[in-house]
Amino acid sequence: MRKMSAPLIAFLLLTCISSLRGTVAAQDVAAPNAQRKTSEPYTGDLSIFESPGREQRLQLDRVMQVLDVAPGKDVADIGAGSGWFTVRAAKRVGAGGLVYAVDINPEAVHYITERAHKDHITNVKTILSAPDDPLLPSASIDSVLLLKTYHEVAHPVLLLQNLRSALRPGAKVGIIDRNGNGEDHGIDQDVVIREAQEAGYRLLNQYDFVKGDKVDYFLVFTAGK
Repeated sequence: MRKMSAPLIAFLLLTCISSLRGTVAAQDVAAPNAQRKTSEPYTGDLSIFESPGREQRLQLDRVMQVLDVAPGKDVADIGAGSGWFTVRAAKRVGAGGLVYAVDINPEAVHYITERAHKDHITNVKTILSAPDDPLLPSASIDSVLLLKTYHEVAHPVLLLQNLRSALRPGAKVGIIDRNGNGEDHGIDQDVVIREAQEAGYRLLNQYDFVKGDKVDYFLVFTAGK
């Protein structure tokens, strides 16, 4: 067997090193597209969302005004939980409007159904959704709110893409959350804006009046350019 010369050995080593560097570089480029961290969806006591004063802390009337939640409008509450926002939106849109309470938790869907029946609220429709699809009817929605839910969504871009077909022209999509790293029950607003844009949405406005702590934020999007 013929022995390799020193220059040939050096050339082969340099080739291997270059190949390894190329692989690492490719992994670095792919890293930003990796699935980000999320928090586990809440499955505990739903009454926790009914804390006294929450409506005032979140300035809910102002939130609904920004989202054009008004008489006769159809609204989606995605990640509805106990139905805290659902029942308030239902009162605001009145008999001529409808609120879809969307959740992936069967217990939450049952809880809201019973709550609406008990309180004689007839303009609420519950939907047991898929984690990445709200399963809303086509062209049925004027306003959407994801209240402290977005950080739990494992595939947010896909969810927002699947939501688009349910939106009527000019529909507003509001996201209220808090800054965080994804697994601490919060997600930085810059991440939300980037993901929404990737899903085909345009940022209309951003606010920091909810709770007034400069940690919670309120982002409003619309589909398309």
